[in-house]
Amino acid sequence: MRFAFVTTNLAGGGAEKALLKLAAGLRARGHDAGLWLLEDKYAHEVPADLPVRAVARRCGHGWLGKRLAARRLRHALAAAGPFDLIVSTLPFADEVAALAGLSRHRCRIANTLGAEVDKLAVANPAKARRREMRYRELYARRPLIAVSTGVADDLRDRFGAKDVQVVPNPFDFAGMRALANQPFAFTRPYVVHVGRFAPQKRHDLLLDAWSRVDTDHELVLLTEPAAALAAMIAGRGLAPRVRVAGFQANPYPWIAHADLLVLCSDHEGLPNVLIEALACGTPVVSTDCPSGPREILAAFPECLVPRGDADALAKAIARTLAAPPEPARADLSAYEMQGVLASYERLAAA
Repeated sequence: MRFAFVTTNLAGGGAEKALLKLAAGLRARGHDAGLWLLEDKYAHEVPADLPVRAVARRCGHGWLGKRLAARRLRHALAAAGPFDLIVSTLPFADEVAALAGLSRHRCRIANTLGAEVDKLAVANPAKARRREMRYRELYARRPLIAVSTGVADDLRDRFGAKDVQVVPNPFDFAGMRALANQPFAFTRPYVVHVGRFAPQKRHDLLLDAWSRVDTDHELVLLTEPAAALAAMIAGRGLAPRVRVAGFQANPYPWIAHADLLVLCSDHEGLPNVLIEALACGTPVVSTDCPSGPREILAAFPECLVPRGDADALAKAIARTLAAPPEPARADLSAYEMQGVLASYERLAAA
């Protein structure tokens, strides 16, 4: 079978990382699979035998830029095709792929879009209404892949989607654990947070909670340094207790050696880091955000806290450090690589 995965770039993020895993996994099963990028930008490491093609050096995000990108993508895929399944991910790439009029195309939704719109509505109601209309127009009549049951329910209930298949992100647990065992020199006890510096990830909430936790642990943030983040840390007097370690192409040693991983997002789709932490034997604490944490942490309801509650998050961090649950209790079988790849094969054959 032939698979094409489309996204804006590989500048970082869980959705792009998942596409790399899917394409590489399908190739290992004997299929022809590759990535098509709308712009030539990389941060993730690309497997040596995985074809990745950028259709342009840069891509404009306005009305004209989207249409130029759609034309370039359509021509590139037509020259390389036909394909049994084309999968785009993230709204900008989804819109460009839809404009390109691709056949055998599904959008893969990696976030809870209704929660995103609701958060936007607090600051800019008019913009939120426009975004909700755009998502409804884009997704209501299109075949979709949702990375969690919560995302699928949101797409159906909020945006009127009819054809939604739930297929989670794939995880090569054996490979992940091998990467986690690579040499690692950081020895001070620490708590880790993995996520780009963006409002959705709520670094402000994490720092507010951390200021209330009485511990000798350091808080390690795997995110790129930013002036606004440094100001948040300094403004709370936390500079001696917080380390910004930057984006890590291999985050697994950082996750595996942590005493706790914290996710404090306002919304997600299927937060990879929770699954990765549990697979690496690291306990987690997470906000009970839409969508994914409640599905992943079914065995650990005590590790979920309400969104936006710094005091509850601080108490959960302190409680879990003092009495960590056993990560091996988690049932991660739904996320195992081969089962997820088989689901994509079924979609391609349909």
